[in-house]
Amino acid sequence: MTPATPRDLFARFDALGIAHVTHQHRPIFTVEEGADLKAALPGGHSKNLFLKEKKKGRLYLLSALGDAKIDLNAVSKLLGVGRFSFGNADLLLQHLGVTPGSVTAFALINDPERSVTFLMDQGFFAHDPINFHPLRNDATTAISPADFLKFVRSLDREPIRLAFDADGLPTHVQA
Repeated sequence: MTPATPRDLFARFDALGIAHVTHQHRPIFTVEEGADLKAALPGGHSKNLFLKEKKKGRLYLLSALGDAKIDLNAVSKLLGVGRFSFGNADLLLQHLGVTPGSVTAFALINDPERSVTFLMDQGFFAHDPINFHPLRNDATTAISPADFLKFVRSLDREPIRLAFDADGLPTHVQA
């Protein structure tokens, strides 16, 4: 399957009646690199971690607010799974159709088999809009949290919602 393009993503948003605004910018590979750009864009900004359970190989995408502290060991314990490592570039391209630096929750559009479990920071709901790369790291797309959930649910998914405290410890949030 050929991965979706930003144009495909925006067409899906339009078909779902999701308002979206995209800002083009220089490529950004880390949260820190984009601090100046994020300061100029309203809303909550994301960091997205592509994770692999070390022993069983199960894949996870964790989308959290860019400034959230995250204790990955505590996340794995809360979920009752093995320790996490970061998924490699080949797995990322194979399962989410994006390259390192472009990891985004919008890449779930490229995982129709739902082989990647989606973990979402409840903190996004305190911001409007919320911002993610649109499958490339040279742009940022803003949508409302409600529309983000609408998009995720249109992919026949329900995120596992986690709330992170100041030390990065997670709690499970019921939707």
